[in-house]
Amino acid sequence: MAGISNEESGVGRSMEGISSGQRCLSGEALAEWRSSEQVENGTPSTSPPYWDSDDDDDGGPKPSELYGKYTWKIEKFSQINKRELRSNAFEVGGYKWYILIYPQGCDVCNHLSLFLCVANHDKLLPGWSHFAQFTIAVVNKDPKKSKYSDTLHRFWKKEHDWGWKKFMELSKVLDGFIDADTLIIKAQVQVIREKADRPFRCLDCQYRRELVRVYLTNVEQICRRFVEERRSKLGKLIEDKARWTSFRSFWLGIEQNARRRMSREKMDAVLKVVVKHFFIEKEVTSTLVMDSLYSGLKALEGQTKSKKGRVKLLEAEEMPAPIVRVEKDAFVLVDDVLLLLERAAMEPLPPKDEKGPQNRTKDGNSGEDFNKDSIERDERRLTELGRRTVEIFVLAHIFSNKIEVAYHESVALKRQEELIREEEAAWQAESEQKAKRGATEKEKKSKKKTGIPCFFSTG
Repeated sequence: MAGISNEESGVGRSMEGISSGQRCLSGEALAEWRSSEQVENGTPSTSPPYWDSDDDDDGGPKPSELYGKYTWKIEKFSQINKRELRSNAFEVGGYKWYILIYPQGCDVCNHLSLFLCVANHDKLLPGWSHFAQFTIAVVNKDPKKSKYSDTLHRFWKKEHDWGWKKFMELSKVLDGFIDADTLIIKAQVQVIREKADRPFRCLDCQYRRELVRVYLTNVEQICRRFVEERRSKLGKLIEDKARWTSFRSFWLGIEQNARRRMSREKMDAVLKVVVKHFFIEKEVTSTLVMDSLYSGLKALEGQTKSKKGRVKLLEAEEMPAPIVRVEKDAFVLVDDVLLLLERAAMEPLPPKDEKGPQNRTKDGNSGEDFNKDSIERDERRLTELGRRTVEIFVLAHIFSNKIEVAYHESVALKRQEELIREEEAAWQAESEQKAKRGATEKEKKSKKKTGIPCFFSTG
């Protein structure tokens, strides 16, 4: 993908740093580096449901309040002879940051090294740590050629700086990146407030849109891989005729109230596992997956409350019938488990997005212009991926942690009862055999006693 730096990504470099004395300017609007002019000039909010608001129900700071931008202009760049340069500090999400660059490379040759650092890390309380997702760009006179990289990192005492040793080759810096002997570096930083008990909305709306245009395909791969893996496991159960017949017999033999109890689970119990499964440190797509799951969960809740919650998720396609509904603080399977397992195993996934974001961002003329419609389509896609993933996760979780456990216990109990019956039958057979042998021996002794003549001496 053009413009993304993957070399030496995500490396820390602990140092004190030296104040550069260079002119640093902040407050400028951070252009969307991956966009057409239409988006760079500003795209109005489309205000669709679920994804354009970062409101949450716990009263904590919103992602938009934990997000910020910074522009650093380094003048007289060709005259710099210092090993490292540090920008002025800027504040985002309640923390102070600075950008650190090595004009001649940090432990590497012929590369510009670039890091984001926590400015006052030595003054923070012991045990401090926080996640941040950030994007840094070296700006080219042609915005389409700007060099940028995204990463996710947990900053803490021993890793208070993070970035790229080989951000870009020095020979390329002169190719349109220096204008009037000035190098411009732009950054956007999103501090992430973790929530262990449920998917969390991570990103400022505008920042999310930029990342979606680059990483939507990656998010789709993650979600599809998970759904297909779970579907495969359910499919193997159904394909095993003997096991499926046994399971059907078990399920149909349970009273209705027991089935209802096993077909529901507390939301927090499930969502805690969802976060543990999908939020992976160092994975830049983790935050987008969380956003997808969050908006998918909200869509699921809206779908439960009103059929209107379905309307804007997909465009021309009909949304498949739901598998799960939300009742107060619990997930509930909407239909009989046998039918849902067959649906989940057999129902096809929605087709892949052939108009993926990469097709729109390789250059200014590829694909269609990135406009309101394409933004809404991507956001719908993100929400639908999250909704389907949450549904399959809930079904698989309830099945494997409650229903299948009860089934295995039933099979084990049944097998135990069979063993007891077999042992009793064996014991009974052995007792009968012993009794039969005893009777035979008694009969032999009786015959022996009556069949032997007795001689009495007379005197």
